[in-house]
Amino acid sequence: MVELNKKMQRHYRMHNGFFIVLLLLLVFLLGYLALQTRQQWDISQNGRNSLSEASIEILQKLQGAVQVTAYASEQDAQLGDIRQIITGFIALYQRVKPDLSLTFIDPVEQPILAQEADVQVNGELIIRFNQKIEHLTVINEQAFSNALMRLARGEDKRVVELSGHGERRLDGSANYDLGEFGRHLRTNGFNNQQLNLAIEADIPAAHASTLLIASPQTDLLLGEVEKLLNYIDRGGNLLWLVDQESLRGLQPLAEKLRLTLTPGVVADPQAAQLKAPITFALGAIYGPHVITRDFDYITVFPFARQLTIDENEEWHSVALVEAAPQGWVESGDLNGEISFDQDVDVPGPVSIAVALSRNIEDREQRIVVVGSGHFLANTYLGNGSNLDFGINLINWLTGDEELIMIQPRATLDSRLVLSEFELTLIALGFLIVLPLLFLTSGIGIWWRRRRK
Repeated sequence: MVELNKKMQRHYRMHNGFFIVLLLLLVFLLGYLALQTRQQWDISQNGRNSLSEASIEILQKLQGAVQVTAYASEQDAQLGDIRQIITGFIALYQRVKPDLSLTFIDPVEQPILAQEADVQVNGELIIRFNQKIEHLTVINEQAFSNALMRLARGEDKRVVELSGHGERRLDGSANYDLGEFGRHLRTNGFNNQQLNLAIEADIPAAHASTLLIASPQTDLLLGEVEKLLNYIDRGGNLLWLVDQESLRGLQPLAEKLRLTLTPGVVADPQAAQLKAPITFALGAIYGPHVITRDFDYITVFPFARQLTIDENEEWHSVALVEAAPQGWVESGDLNGEISFDQDVDVPGPVSIAVALSRNIEDREQRIVVVGSGHFLANTYLGNGSNLDFGINLINWLTGDEELIMIQPRATLDSRLVLSEFELTLIALGFLIVLPLLFLTSGIGIWWRRRRK
């Protein structure tokens, strides 16, 4: 009996010892996993405490260390502990890119350093990457990620826009112009300049990453058209925005690109179902191309016209956008009732944007033609994902296809504003009501136990 008790005690000790070893091993494994992995969940509105996919992609494309110098004092009269705000913001980027460093310099204690760096405001950031510098006075994801995108561009990217014929301007403020799109281009690191072929001897292909022809309103002279054709023959890149009006003397350009531009405007019944004008073609069907890779968003092309690719061996062509699968090309008067006439109208789907490329002089020449200049105009740029699609076009045309992505979002910063009465109710609840409830509950439990 005594021997049996000893065996049972030995068995219990071994069992308990084995359990303790397993418990220690589990604690060790959990500690190791906690050190090696990091997991977080962002349940805030618009994911304001985490980076967007676009920002993460930009960070992943930055090969090399990024240095951020914040010229900020210990306290700011309006923002308070501004250094803590900057540290928390930069930490979002450091989680993705550990070699992004942050250094603080107090502009009050070291005014000479702030003056040499041309710092203008307290809290200004200076970002350095590959011997390039960006100044930032606004601290939010959209501004910071756009600054990183500008730094990521290896060289100066210039969009030369044809002028002198009433074209849409990248710095124009009229509804017809492309000023808002031009502002986003400059934010993304592109420069733009105007070119009047009636004055300039030629198109400076060496200085133009791409040429923009945006809906001229008067006919080009024959000599100007010849300069454009020579530019194409030399391998220049081109973005041509075509509206439903006349080609304004650019028919030879369409022939050189082997394109047929059908007269009329695309009518899309799906747009009408969404309470938009039937003359707004909705882009949702995209061809296989770098520009449209992973681009699963709606684009809107007002008053678009059909572009037909004449198949040939010279150009590699892709229909970027097809619209109106249940629609047609309306050839009648747009002021009257718009309905399909099978005798004269062309049934959908309709191609409204094409990308062309060919190898010339040991480089790839890139051309995009869009059958709607309106889609980038100030009036319509905010529709759908027109801005993202337009930036993607320019990125591909200028050779920066690795930066093709959805633009960094502007983070919503919603605040909960409570009235004085609501604050009083909350204070009473936490300071008086809840303590009384706990006290009453405790007294009740004590009384029941005492009666037992």
